[in-house]
Amino acid sequence: MSDNYNSKTSSTSVESSAEEYAIEVRDLVVHYETQSEVVEAVNGVSLQIKKGETFGLVGETGAGKTTIALSMMGLLPVPPSNVIRGGIFLNGEDLFKKTKKEMQGIRGKHISMVFQDPMTALDPVQRVGNQIMEAIKHHQRLPKARAAAKASEMLQLVGIPPGRYHDYPHQFSGGMKQRVVIAIALACEPGFIIADEPTTALDVTIQAQVMDLIKDLRMKFNTSMLLITHDFGVVAEICDKCAVIYAGRIVESGTVEHIFENPQHPYTKGLFDSIPILDEDVDRLNPIPGLMINPADLPEHCSFYERCTLRRDSCMEVRDPGLQEYEPGHFVACYQVGKGEDRN
Repeated sequence: MSDNYNSKTSSTSVESSAEEYAIEVRDLVVHYETQSEVVEAVNGVSLQIKKGETFGLVGETGAGKTTIALSMMGLLPVPPSNVIRGGIFLNGEDLFKKTKKEMQGIRGKHISMVFQDPMTALDPVQRVGNQIMEAIKHHQRLPKARAAAKASEMLQLVGIPPGRYHDYPHQFSGGMKQRVVIAIALACEPGFIIADEPTTALDVTIQAQVMDLIKDLRMKFNTSMLLITHDFGVVAEICDKCAVIYAGRIVESGTVEHIFENPQHPYTKGLFDSIPILDEDVDRLNPIPGLMINPADLPEHCSFYERCTLRRDSCMEVRDPGLQEYEPGHFVACYQVGKGEDRN
């Protein structure tokens, strides 16, 4: 973690926000630095997730979603990652100021992550029950027998017979592996969970089952959740709020109703236009023109300029517009979006 972070927020405001928010990300900037280039992965992201809330983060591959998640978990690879500035507050405590040992006590107990690929998230040479039990023993200091009993309960909770406790990951299907990963994440009943594209590696026939499971367990444990996904359908089904991210910046955020019923940013509109509608007969979809911008070569103007249908000369004047409140609770980062008139 970077030692450059200098909080501008008073301790009083941090304490008061801790009562309302499970986690806050404040002006996060993360670069990946090599000898040949600097990848500007996250560029000034701020978001707040209330306790008991599910927050969706949507964007293309390479937009910075997973980097934000790994920052929250304290799992960024160092090197090459470098936190340039910002803070992440879990229940009011800045995770960037925690030691490695302190973070080991926080991960799994207070914040957990469901990784997108269960094949790599599980240890192939350890029995699945022991992998669940490990987190329980570490955080709850239970005797082995009691920890094993709770691990069996977690297996049953995610729909796997406890008799499979001693099986190895290779003996499970992809969907069942993901259920084991979910059981590990929820074993110590953390207050906040990150689900990083949890159905991407799964067959389409079981994706809905896994998302229903996550939704039910989140409600059962009253857990706050950050859901990282490409799928607006999943966001519509289980999220309370949503943010759309592009080139490491949030370009639009608000409630699910704001984003789905009244999208304003050209990128958000482009994503919706790219989705097929079952009751409309069209010859071709309407994709966003061009390719995702290279985060190692960001321009000195709006990052979405080359792909934008609303671009104007004024968009070239500043690197990226900040989020402006379009309507109460609905924020948009675009110079050309306003209440009935352009922002030029």
